[in-house]
Amino acid sequence: MGSTLISKARTYLKALKPLLHQGNSGFFTIHTSLCKSQKLPPTASSLCSNEANHDPGGSLDRRTSAPKSNTVRHREEELWDSTQERRGKSFTLRQRPSFPKSVFAAGTAKRTAEMLKRKAVQVEEPAERAARREGKVKPPDRPLSAAEWRTMKESSSANNPQRFDVQMMCALFTSGSELDIAKSLLTFVAMETGSLSYELLLRYLTLCVSGGHDAEVFDVYDIMRGSFPSLDTGACSLFIKSFSRTARWKEAISVLQEIKKVLTPSPRNYGDIITGALLHGDLITAWALYDELIAKGLSPQPETWESLFGGAKKSQEEKEEEEESETISQSEHQERLRSILLYMRNNQEYPQQSLAGSIKSWFESLAEQKWTGSWTTITPKGVCGCCGSELESIQLTAEEYQQLRDKVMTDIIQGRDVFKKTTPEELEKFKTFVKRKPPFDVVVDGLNVANIAKDKCKLSDTLLAVVSELEHQGLTVLVLGRKHMLRPSKSWDRHNMNLIQQKAHCFFTDNISEDDPFLLYATLHSGNHCRFVSRDLMRDHKACLPDGATRRLFFKWQRGHQLVTHGYVTAGRRVRFQSIPPYDTILQTSGDSWHIPYDDTEDRSTYEVPQRWICLTKTH
Repeated sequence: MGSTLISKARTYLKALKPLLHQGNSGFFTIHTSLCKSQKLPPTASSLCSNEANHDPGGSLDRRTSAPKSNTVRHREEELWDSTQERRGKSFTLRQRPSFPKSVFAAGTAKRTAEMLKRKAVQVEEPAERAARREGKVKPPDRPLSAAEWRTMKESSSANNPQRFDVQMMCALFTSGSELDIAKSLLTFVAMETGSLSYELLLRYLTLCVSGGHDAEVFDVYDIMRGSFPSLDTGACSLFIKSFSRTARWKEAISVLQEIKKVLTPSPRNYGDIITGALLHGDLITAWALYDELIAKGLSPQPETWESLFGGAKKSQEEKEEEEESETISQSEHQERLRSILLYMRNNQEYPQQSLAGSIKSWFESLAEQKWTGSWTTITPKGVCGCCGSELESIQLTAEEYQQLRDKVMTDIIQGRDVFKKTTPEELEKFKTFVKRKPPFDVVVDGLNVANIAKDKCKLSDTLLAVVSELEHQGLTVLVLGRKHMLRPSKSWDRHNMNLIQQKAHCFFTDNISEDDPFLLYATLHSGNHCRFVSRDLMRDHKACLPDGATRRLFFKWQRGHQLVTHGYVTAGRRVRFQSIPPYDTILQTSGDSWHIPYDDTEDRSTYEVPQRWICLTKTH
């Protein structure tokens, strides 16, 4: 830490010994030999205290503490991120050609949420705003003397004056204040209390790491190692991040090894050190850590992939050392990078635009292979706008369809909680009903479709309009509803319901039953050509599937089979459905070409797919 701080602390704390208690920990801790093996000068040790509320020490029960550790680590990383970072019969449904975009198009959910928010805007009362502001401390714009800090603390509106120092350090971090201001706060606290708590040092460490003050981080590291018996995972993650971008990057590996004794490090922990290894030209260590990350079932951070595609940065000295030591060949390195692309495909990962740019640049850097990259879009017919190649179909193969059908029947229709949604008798009755009917072309979630109506007194009008449109196209339709829909009311007109039953096959479940399992059963039982109409995105049901591969297969089937009405349905006007792209939005290759969908927006939800692509072609 700065010489001014150390000299002042020496004056005020000369006779003070570290106050190390073994109280209950407010943090998940890691017991390290490093923390116990080295002693610091008394001037450094006396700056720290183990207050009961903030002490990370004490014994660690690995069986009961692990969940808590993950919570703390994720909270620290979120804090960091928020500051930086068919059958023979064919048919064509009436759809909008290219607009509106599919319900699965990136950004749709965000735009819908914003529209609903505008409609339901609420004016916040001044009293509510004042209540929110109360208890917050305002950081100064320059370093303060101890007297000035004391005056500020006494006049502060903080809810808990005893935590003024921690609250102020958080405020300094949030506002991006200068490091000297935070140092003056530490000096004040050391003079007032004779010690610095673990929590205060942790907040100061966060400020140092976010500001790139790595030399200061080294000082904090020495102080915390010598003053506390253990470090929490939040502190370890911050030290790994800071050390990895300096010449002392290999020390981050030691911290990682200590984390591994207690729990599985985060993908970000691995990614920081991988980036550090690449910055210092150590490809062997970088790929070894990447392999370990994958072997633990972790998903790499986009920044990690971007570092790998960016390549190792080597100084002349490192190049000379490399010639004398074992290293990875260029061809092996290229093969490893291609395996990352296949990982993205198999796990339906979509790179952000910056990573996509790194991938494009890497291909183009392979001079002997003559790759050309272009930013592009795909036509509504599934053809690349750059090279003219036709992309993979969204339709499942016969093998994929049978695999998905079996899994859905086992894990969703016959799953352990299915009878929370229906009864055994009703389910068997429905299966018998479906077997006696011809295969359906479209299955309609009646209640879901009806509720898109603006006027809730015209639910049956809306459902009738949709069913009439499908019947007009010559399709065999099944409507799933609930028995209360058959009772005449303002919402459910008797005449409309009779017409619906004339135009479509209908099955009405008990009012307490959920109709989604019935919808999935009927759709999958009818064959790969059958589609379904619903605005329900089926996320709960997808989560019931046993593994990631099956969930991705379900999502592919869903995107190729789910019909969603466009806007509100108006009586007397044709019903339109949002378009279903005929191609699969997934990273794909033919050997001499790669097509990679990428995110160009921060608005994409997990169930949506990007709309932008990179086209990479090889010239012969």
